Amino acid sequence: MELLLQLIDFVLHIDVHLDAIIRDYGTWTYAILFLIIFCETGLVVTPILPGDSLLFAAGAFAARGSLDPVALFVLLALAGILGDSVNYSIGHYLAPRAEKGFRFVKKEYLDRTHAFYEKHGGKTIVIARFIPIVRTFAPFVAGIGAMNYRTFIVFNVTGALLWVSIFVFGGYFFGTMPVVEERFELVILAIILLSVLPGIIEVARHRLRRRGTVNP
Repeated sequence: MELLLQLIDFVLHIDVHLDAIIRDYGTWTYAILFLIIFCETGLVVTPILPGDSLLFAAGAFAARGSLDPVALFVLLALAGILGDSVNYSIGHYLAPRAEKGFRFVKKEYLDRTHAFYEKHGGKTIVIARFIPIVRTFAPFVAGIGAMNYRTFIVFNVTGALLWVSIFVFGGYFFGTMPVVEERFELVILAIILLSVLPGIIEVARHRLRRRGTVNP
């Protein structure tokens, strides 16, 4: 519980914590950000790491001159691509055990991701980039489902480039606006809520369809 509270505090006050990381670690900040994005997208056991909010905050600090925006974009896009690729490989390797379930993965997360695949097919890899938790499980489920790797890598690269560019450069161009700086916590909270809303709606609709209360 304490770890969860610390994570919530980190996300809601991400500008304060990122500022401290930049001051304390300097150039190593890029490696830290790379590792966080890689773990969030590449390891199914770390789906609650910050993604969208971290990218936005990093872009805002780049606008202040604390980070290089081009290096930030390249490194974090690469982290997202590599993360999804590793996650796909893990899913592909564990596919024979999928029917028995996985102790380290919550079934509701897998169900949510399967619902997205039923709706969007391979495009889920791109769409999922913008939805927390589903973002982490989409490549894993793609690997389990034996999606053709060439198809997967196209969606993987496309999704990573779109995701990182939108949030990093969104933070770069809007993160230093006075109205945003003064209410940074609210902006981060709004980003989180907007990110999870489509997933919640889609899962709710999927469950209702399964119960036969809504026409497909």
